[in-house]
Amino acid sequence: MTLGRRAWQAVEPLHGFIYFVPEAQERFEALGLGYGAGYFASRSAAFGTASAETVIATFFNFNPAFVRESMTGVWDKVTPEQVLKARLEAADAALRRGLGDLIDSDAVKDTAALTRKAAEAACERLEGRPLFAAHAALPWPTEPHLQLFHAQTLLREFRGDGHIAALVTAELTGLEALVVHAATGYLAAKVLRGSRKWSEEQWAEAVAGLQERKIVERGEELTLTEEGRAMRQRVEDLTDRLAEPAYEALGEDGVDRLAEVGKPLSDAVIEAGLLPYLKKK
Repeated sequence: MTLGRRAWQAVEPLHGFIYFVPEAQERFEALGLGYGAGYFASRSAAFGTASAETVIATFFNFNPAFVRESMTGVWDKVTPEQVLKARLEAADAALRRGLGDLIDSDAVKDTAALTRKAAEAACERLEGRPLFAAHAALPWPTEPHLQLFHAQTLLREFRGDGHIAALVTAELTGLEALVVHAATGYLAAKVLRGSRKWSEEQWAEAVAGLQERKIVERGEELTLTEEGRAMRQRVEDLTDRLAEPAYEALGEDGVDRLAEVGKPLSDAVIEAGLLPYLKKK
């Protein structure tokens, strides 16, 4: 397993929670932003007044019609600075709830230091990473738990930009990438289709196209062919390789330490229910 995948598995929840917690939704609603607008605006605000087209390009697998509908008039209501401030305030409140007494612990400080070191190494590789680069230009928070959140946000977008490059190389559209993901059995097709707002007809058309390419098996059950599994593995392997520059700065010992101190923090936020799609321990 690569350094990047080990680190990602250990501490990704310390960023991923922001898309699910009520603390975020409440603050976005207070700015007049509904669910879709809050999500797209908060993640793209680092660009400035990002267009729907910029979101479609960099978020990759959402129905473009949903993005355009959600982004219409967003920057007439709020400024990017307001949205970024609300997001950081939400992260602060949610982490305090999720980590409890751990919020001021040495584990948080150590995890923040390690992830920041990796994130700063990634900042030497901005090329081809638009969403990561936009977030890399934001100022670092001062409190350790928010430094941790920001660092892990950078690392998530660094990996994500590389993952999109891998998917484009595999000649997959955003919708087709979702179908392939569903065919692995990790998340249900209904969940992926619904959250990205693709219709049943659009989904069925993508499935048929992947069947023609012999990536998805024909039949009622959505599964990958042998060729599809091999393609999926190539995408994951390339994603891992493209994420490595960040974690080479830590080395084996640093990633081991990150997993040691960071994984219990991830477990704590999962146990607190900050990521409802993951089972509590």
